[in-house]
Amino acid sequence: MKKILFMVISYCVVVLVAQAQMTKVEEKEWAKRLKSLTPETYRKLVQDKEALSQEVEKLKNDNAKLQADLQAKQIEINNLKQQLAQQVQVQQAQPQATTGGSAGSSGSTATSTKGIVYKVQIGAFKNKDLTKYFNNNKNFSGDVDADGTKKYTLGTFTDYWEADNFKKYLREMGVKDAWVVAYKDGKRIELKDALEGVVQN
Repeated sequence: MKKILFMVISYCVVVLVAQAQMTKVEEKEWAKRLKSLTPETYRKLVQDKEALSQEVEKLKNDNAKLQADLQAKQIEINNLKQQLAQQVQVQQAQPQATTGGSAGSSGSTATSTKGIVYKVQIGAFKNKDLTKYFNNNKNFSGDVDADGTKKYTLGTFTDYWEADNFKKYLREMGVKDAWVVAYKDGKRIELKDALEGVVQN
C-alpha cells in the first residue's frame, strides 16, 4: 500500500514539476513535503480538491444562468426601447393629423378633427386645474364636466390599438387609472360606440 501510494505521489510530483517548471531548490523543498505526507493527509487533500472542483462547477453553472438572465433582460430592454421610440414617433405625428387645437377658457378640447379618435385618460379631478397647459401641449388635453370635474387625457390616436398600447405603457409607469376614451368630431362618445365593428365586446 505504501509502495503504491509512494508511486502515485511521485508521479504527481513529476507532473507538477513539469507543469510548474520548479527550480532545483523548490523541487527539493516540495519533495521533502511530499515525503512527510501521511495517507490521511493525502486523502484530505484529494477530498478538498474534489469539493473545490464541485464548487467551481457550481459557480460556473450559476454564472452561466446569470449571463442568460442578463441577456434576456437586455433583449427585453431593447424591445421596450424600440416600442417607446415607435410610440414617440406616433405622438409626434399626431398633431399633424389633427386640424384643430385646444379650446380656450372652457377647458374643453373639442377639436375640429373629423371622425373618431382615441385618447388616454389619466385622471379625473375636481380640485386640480391643469387646463392652462392645454394650449402649449398639443398631446395634453381634457374636458370639464358640468359638475366641474376635470378629465385629463394624453395623446390623439386614429387607431384604437395604438391608444391601448400607450395606455399599457402609462400603467407600467405608475398611472394605474389610465384608460382609453373616444371622441367623434371633437365630442366625447362612449368607447363601445366607437369600437362598434372594430372589436368584439
